[in-house]
Amino acid sequence: MPADVLMWAREMLGRQPFSAMLNAQLDAFAPGSAELSVPVVPGLLQQHGFVHGGVLSYLADNALTFAGGSVLGDSVTSEFKINYLRPAKDADRLLAVATVVGSGKTQAVCRCDIFVLHGEERTLCAAAQGTIRKAA
Repeated sequence: MPADVLMWAREMLGRQPFSAMLNAQLDAFAPGSAELSVPVVPGLLQQHGFVHGGVLSYLADNALTFAGGSVLGDSVTSEFKINYLRPAKDADRLLAVATVVGSGKTQAVCRCDIFVLHGEERTLCAAAQGTIRKAA
């Protein structure tokens, strides 16, 4: 991995058209961890006014993969599970904080907490865990 790993990781994120469409931002990236955020806009809401679960799943998937990639290099998601704990509502941004639980040469198990950010307030709304594999 290059010396400036945050810039390298942000370039990787920038090559993902879907991430660009969501205005996703990689806020932190270091060995064993990653933080990814998305601004909440009306187009991301479902019929009850909550952020759509697919947006939370996107954040979990990408944050888990970036965390795993921080120790494996270029990586992809093998699988992940998400638990929706409470509706993501009244949010300015969503923040996914992912960490590596354990890793080997080709895979890493990671976990991720997703928070609703409203001003300075941070509320947990979802939790995920997944397996990340080194890309071929």
